Amino acid sequence: MKIDLAQTIIKLNPTAQVSITNENYETIVWNNTPVIAKEIILAKQIELQEIEDNRIEQEKANKQSALNKLKALGLNDAEIKAIIGI
Repeated sequence: MKIDLAQTIIKLNPTAQVSITNENYETIVWNNTPVIAKEIILAKQIELQEIEDNRIEQEKANKQSALNKLKALGLNDAEIKAIIGI
């Protein structure tokens, strides 16, 4: 999942009220909300994206580990698919 500017701003200021056009910092309208510097938002966005990417990779690794364990128990692919619904 891509972390967008609005998500990033809310992480920096949970009460922020903004509107953004085309994911462009220059189009942010700060509705009764203190302006946050572009550099701060972009740095936080990178940090949040790295966290999200790592979470997704960990989920994939956990799923593969679980599949490997099921196969080690002797289940075949059809049985594993029946259990996990894929």
